[in-house]
Amino acid sequence: MIRIILAEDHNIVRNGIKLLLEADEQIKVLGEATNGLEVMELLGSAEVDLIIADINMPQMDGMQLLREVKAKYPKTKVVMLSMHDHEKYVMEAFKNGGDGYLLKNIAAEELIFAIKFINQGYRYLCAELTMSLMDTMLQSKQYLMTMSDNEIDFSLRELEILQLIAEGLTNLEMSEKLFLSKRTIEGHRQSLLDKTGSKNSAALIRYGVLHGLIQ
Repeated sequence: MIRIILAEDHNIVRNGIKLLLEADEQIKVLGEATNGLEVMELLGSAEVDLIIADINMPQMDGMQLLREVKAKYPKTKVVMLSMHDHEKYVMEAFKNGGDGYLLKNIAAEELIFAIKFINQGYRYLCAELTMSLMDTMLQSKQYLMTMSDNEIDFSLRELEILQLIAEGLTNLEMSEKLFLSKRTIEGHRQSLLDKTGSKNSAALIRYGVLHGLIQ
């Protein structure tokens, strides 16, 4: 069971997210908060695996909360769920120890996948932002350097899934397209991350682009 605190100052939004999360039997929302101070109070009285927090909140915003949690409860995962899609917010979140950054328009299926993925000890950036950052990298001269020949042995299926990840498909969409189970897709995705030493989808796509693995 993944124990979560949900921090969002808009009641309707928070209630909607809670319903989506608790539709999955592996997730339990232990507490709700409208600001970072309330989250810190909850952490003092309950064992929590993961915090989902908006950036814009009164009294203590999401970024302040992130720093506080990582200083006092370093094992607790913190995920930003925000409307801000500018890369400066993404970079600040990960720089301060964030474990994930998701946009509020994320699909429910990707939200659940991201939470489970992060709970396993990995970091995650939502597909929309991953594609945006990839576009930025492709336009940046510093990434258009000559790379040495790739020496990692990828299977044809792994290369196929890498291409679909770069196209922004979710695990469910890849599962339906390739007629494979979601568990199989997740296994191939994890194998790609392990082989390339990538921390998240953005880093994986960057690796694929730089090594000519993505068309």
